[in-house]
Amino acid sequence: MPRPDRMKLGTFVYTYGFHPASWMHPGSDVGAANSFAHMLNVARLSEAAKFDFMFMADSPAAAVGDPEALARQPNKMNRFEPLTLISALAVATERLGLVATASTSYYEPYNLARIFASIDHLSGGRACWNVVTSDHDETGYNFNRRGLDPHAVRYARAREFVDVCFGLWDSFDDDALLLDRERGIYHDPRKLRALDHVGEHFQVRGPLNIASTPQGRPVIAQAGGSEAGIALAAETAEIVFGLASDIGRSRVFYATLKARMAAFGRDPDGLKVMPGVVVNVGRTRAEARAKVDFMLERLHPDVGRLMLSEFLEADLRGVPLDAPLPEDRLPAAPKGSRALFEELTAFVRSGRTVGELIRLYAEKHTGNGITGTAADVADVMEEWFETRAADGFILMLPTLPASLQDFTELVVPELRRRGLFRDEYEGMTLRENLGVPRPRGRAG
Repeated sequence: MPRPDRMKLGTFVYTYGFHPASWMHPGSDVGAANSFAHMLNVARLSEAAKFDFMFMADSPAAAVGDPEALARQPNKMNRFEPLTLISALAVATERLGLVATASTSYYEPYNLARIFASIDHLSGGRACWNVVTSDHDETGYNFNRRGLDPHAVRYARAREFVDVCFGLWDSFDDDALLLDRERGIYHDPRKLRALDHVGEHFQVRGPLNIASTPQGRPVIAQAGGSEAGIALAAETAEIVFGLASDIGRSRVFYATLKARMAAFGRDPDGLKVMPGVVVNVGRTRAEARAKVDFMLERLHPDVGRLMLSEFLEADLRGVPLDAPLPEDRLPAAPKGSRALFEELTAFVRSGRTVGELIRLYAEKHTGNGITGTAADVADVMEEWFETRAADGFILMLPTLPASLQDFTELVVPELRRRGLFRDEYEGMTLRENLGVPRPRGRAG
């Protein structure tokens, strides 16, 4: 039987698009990294198509590595601070959810809770926090640390951080504001509470000095498939982001994550699993394939080498492009996808050159999601949705705005024709449109 609900969609935003050469696309604004007009255009295209949200990916540090390669990658080196950006977008959009990435490793809970509560008010209930712990060494050096804290420490801090934020967002009951001019009483003091939190990582008295927000609290998004990440998501998240690679493994992850929610008294429908997927769509399969090849041809070898180095966790600088990669440069285990790692390893052992290996990895990384016609793309998305490998998708579009325009013009009508995607928004808030409940709050 077809599912009774509808697919959820979000736009994943690196400034120029997901492809590392996206800024070279002739349809992009070369100055887009510092252009609010560009970001507003992406938001308005997403909102016109009735997408659930716009997802601002972020790292609070410039990348480090080969300076010649990084000089060719503006997505890593020049980008807006996301909380500032979604604050501006909040007053220029009406229904689109606004997701900002913010790290529990480099904020204080009170400060971040206050910022997100403000944005939820400014947007009329469309704010979402993508909770991350950060996983790049370079970030810590900007925040009084020498690299990253250990994984277990970061997740323990994150769990306590989120719990403190939840408590702060419950400082005011929903009906605490009396606004009674005749009696001169602004709020009911019995419906405002201090938090008085004392924990391993934080001491926070509270209360938060902003009233309960339109959503009760912002929607919570998370990524990561580690055991600690799954546990945190099952308890706290309403959107879970991953990568759409293997449908069988994704079905297992989907079922495992939703089954974990019962231990926290949560309804599985209150969490939406939305893997990220790269989409290249054309009016014909040949046109879609040509779009992949067009961007691959604009990927500089130094950038491809840097991408491959990050995946393999190996320094490939100085390795000739026209020679095979020495096998001792391969790690024993992958950093990311095991299937992709095994494919690359077999490719290396076949004697292919580093240049050929870079092109293969770049294609797998940026063009191996769904490439084809609108019907081809919709077929894949429908299978993932109907077999409960996903509740929707975060679209990692290769170029912005060009790939977003292609998707909204070609794929969205096909999804609607199949009854898989909405014609109109269900409500005004992100929670209403996602179909996730308003939190109950804590007893006073």
